[in-house]
Amino acid sequence: MDIVNIPSYDTVGIVGKFFSWAADLIPLIPGIIHVFLSYMVVISLPVSLLLILGIFISAHRLSQIRKKEKEIYTPKVEVAFDETVKGDPTLTFRWKKITEHMESENQNDWKQAILEADIILAEILEKMGYQGDGIGEMLRRVERADFHTLDQAWEAHKIRNIIAHEGASYELTQYEAKRVVSLYKQVFEEFFYI
Repeated sequence: MDIVNIPSYDTVGIVGKFFSWAADLIPLIPGIIHVFLSYMVVISLPVSLLLILGIFISAHRLSQIRKKEKEIYTPKVEVAFDETVKGDPTLTFRWKKITEHMESENQNDWKQAILEADIILAEILEKMGYQGDGIGEMLRRVERADFHTLDQAWEAHKIRNIIAHEGASYELTQYEAKRVVSLYKQVFEEFFYI
């Protein structure tokens, strides 16, 4: 039979050497820590001061940027309608007459209110610079982006045309008349006329 040689290790000797090496190193640790901390204080103090200075400079620059952003991106709201004046007194009077016609029980007064509101719509379109032979032609030239209540203006004007062409034969209910006048009102409010 062959004998197998198994290597043997001196584990006790290796562990002992490690502990003797560690024992030689332990007395040096406080000195190493002291030197390391001394260098860290010397290095970290100026670095900290530079970082604090950087924070202050960044905060100052950020406030300057915010001011410029505010100037650029904050919408400038101009007064379009002075509450103390309440708009054009003539127009206010004319709108009051329209509302008085609407309070009547007479169907012809309701029709008259719609006709008068359409005349005001024509004046608004002319003041906005639209040209045409009639309101319909002016409304066709309006850009939808410039006139958010364009659909209301068209619908109200169509009812006005029916009243104008059919006259007394057109049966108008008070509910329908109020609805049409409210469409005109939405248009007038968009442009601060009432």
